[in-house]
Amino acid sequence: MAKPVQIEVWNPNGKYRVVSTKPMPGTRWINLLIQQDCRLEICTEKKTILSVEDIIALIGDKCDGVIGQLTEDWGETLFSALSRAGGKAFSNMAVGYNNVDVNAANKYGVAVGNTPGVLTETTAELAASLSLAAARRIVEADEFMRAGLYDGWLPHLFVGNLLKGQTVGVIGAGRIGSAYARMMVEGFKMNLIYYDLYQATRLEKFVTAYGQFLKANGEQPVTWKRASSMDEVLQQADVISLHPILDKTTYHLVNKERLALMKKEAILINCSRGPVIDEVALVEHLKANPMFRVGLDVFEDEPYMKPGLADMKNAIVVPHIASASKWTREGMATLAALNVLGRIKGYPIWSDPNRVDLFLNENSQPPAACPSIVNSKALGLPVSKL
Repeated sequence: MAKPVQIEVWNPNGKYRVVSTKPMPGTRWINLLIQQDCRLEICTEKKTILSVEDIIALIGDKCDGVIGQLTEDWGETLFSALSRAGGKAFSNMAVGYNNVDVNAANKYGVAVGNTPGVLTETTAELAASLSLAAARRIVEADEFMRAGLYDGWLPHLFVGNLLKGQTVGVIGAGRIGSAYARMMVEGFKMNLIYYDLYQATRLEKFVTAYGQFLKANGEQPVTWKRASSMDEVLQQADVISLHPILDKTTYHLVNKERLALMKKEAILINCSRGPVIDEVALVEHLKANPMFRVGLDVFEDEPYMKPGLADMKNAIVVPHIASASKWTREGMATLAALNVLGRIKGYPIWSDPNRVDLFLNENSQPPAACPSIVNSKALGLPVSKL
């Protein structure tokens, strides 16, 4: 029998029982649930990652829905347990759902929610921050100062890369990749080369218009190019940011051979999914090329790093914080809660999960819809006409 886990209970007499496997930022998500007659149980166990057994204990004998985290293993065992308890919905507090076996959820008739539409600018901002920090060697310089090693200005001290006029490369020009590209083009007057299976028409129009604006003001215009291959981006760009989905075609997308294609002083940024980079090959490349720099928010075997990566001065590593702005994290919690609530209440599915402003407006009640259910078609759920 599973060991009980510590919980905090809100609205104990609520009709519907909803479990959150972690405390989440903000209070709006809590209020939205308890206002709709939900008994909310929030796990307060002092564990970073809950085991399958822990979550089974949380689900118990009766549970209408669960809000979970991307670190949890949601497969056959958990969906079976949730179904037996009468559960209708599980929502990741994340846009990604690589931790979820959607086929198992379909088998047990459980809706799977995620939280797109709220992470775009926040994630792009972190990718831009890592790009600038790597280019100007900010983390190295900070450590140098704190160690008391600075004894005066020197011509060669922490010389980095100028971004203006250089080329930024984007692999995966979806919402986040395009937002990042706009920041780098407009913020640092960089030229753009991108690779995507689909043409990023709006991004191209933006860069064209900005280039015309610069030219009209007597400055060098920026340019864009849609590459015919990822290798073309890696060969030509000075800064490369990765924004693909993770599937079998993008696993180890950046490997030993592709690292060798890149410029010796290039900067590589990854705020997408850890396994798109072969981390062992990356460590060897960083060792062999001290002026090559990398900024990583995600890792191949998260929460662990491959041996040697933590020792590399030319690597900036941060703990999966791309979505960690107050507005975004509170919005993610709200969307995840509304996914579960909406399924419990029998609401339809919102027609565009990337347009979620109406759900996030704290001055009004959210629409009577589930913001984003990834398996809605498989379950035959109706779509909102709003």
